[in-house]
Amino acid sequence: MDTTTDDLAHVRELMRRATGDEKHEESSTSTLDALWVLYDRVLRVDPVEPDAEHRDRFILSKGHGPMALYATLAAKGFFPEDWLDRFMDFGGRLGSHPDRTSVPGIEASTGSLGHGLPMAVGVAHALRVKSLAEPRVVVLCGDAELNEGSNWEAITLAPELGLANLTLLVIDNHSSSFEPASWTDRLSSFGWSVREVDGHDRVALERAFLEPSAAPVAVVADVPAGEW
Repeated sequence: MDTTTDDLAHVRELMRRATGDEKHEESSTSTLDALWVLYDRVLRVDPVEPDAEHRDRFILSKGHGPMALYATLAAKGFFPEDWLDRFMDFGGRLGSHPDRTSVPGIEASTGSLGHGLPMAVGVAHALRVKSLAEPRVVVLCGDAELNEGSNWEAITLAPELGLANLTLLVIDNHSSSFEPASWTDRLSSFGWSVREVDGHDRVALERAFLEPSAAPVAVVADVPAGEW
């Protein structure tokens, strides 16, 4: 049973504390359900020890929409909720793009589209080289972001490296200038295990994230335009 309605209402309230055009509200809001499921039910992370070696890693590749991630991290205790009131303020800690040197719980400074997934492939491979078998790496990309060619180099490489510890979360909020062919057909042809789900169905999202796989996993969360 999904019991997180009240928690999500609080996170939405936290998101409203940040204002300004740089908030990219639609881009951020479309990620909220998936982010909450990850931090509430899936990722092994600890706000008391955010840099623990055996933690899971989450990378927000579409760094221009960080407000849902900021609000989720604040709700989970990674930093004080009143930091949100100074979003984009001089001297504040929360910028329009996430900064790993300023914000506890942020794994990577992102914003240049097309960089997060290649970075995540490198992190997942490095964890395996270091014989850290338990941590998983989850990277969130937007549907339009996947028009960047660097992503498809990473998509090709990950199965060749056998990175079963890697999950690509695609938030398909239909912002791309053209509708792609079937996500399942495209990604599975490169050797990924693909799960397409309703981006607001938190039970289905949790199931998709937790279902075991011997291959890299792609969870495609469909968020229809206007339903952010």
